[in-house]
Amino acid sequence: MADKVLKCGLPSDEGELKKILTPEQYRIMVENGTERPFQNAYWNHHEQGIYVDAISGVPLFSSDDKFDSGSGWPSFTRPISADAVKEIADYSHGMTRIEVRASSSNSHLGHVFDDGPAPTGLRYCINSASLKFIPRKG
Repeated sequence: MADKVLKCGLPSDEGELKKILTPEQYRIMVENGTERPFQNAYWNHHEQGIYVDAISGVPLFSSDDKFDSGSGWPSFTRPISADAVKEIADYSHGMTRIEVRASSSNSHLGHVFDDGPAPTGLRYCINSASLKFIPRKG
């Protein structure tokens, strides 16, 4: 499990991650789980700010790019920067999808779909448990 999540200076082994993550965060971020729709912290969150990786604190998404997809999960049209996330083909559960992982910690965030609004046409469907919100100041 140590190779699932880590980059320089971040917790890498199962024990360390279990100390800093809640059981739900661990299930989602390390074991590639999915939280329940409409029963998570940020699906209906409208405050201005940024969403950061719950492990590394690296910025991942901006509220400027968040939209209501009706899916029950926080949805964004794009990551905050091109190198903030990585996209990997996911063939699990008999489906073909694109998994989204945090570049900084290699943790599972969610999936990206091609049914989003302009300007990108993309919907980054992200688990709230993978994120921490930092409010915009001023």
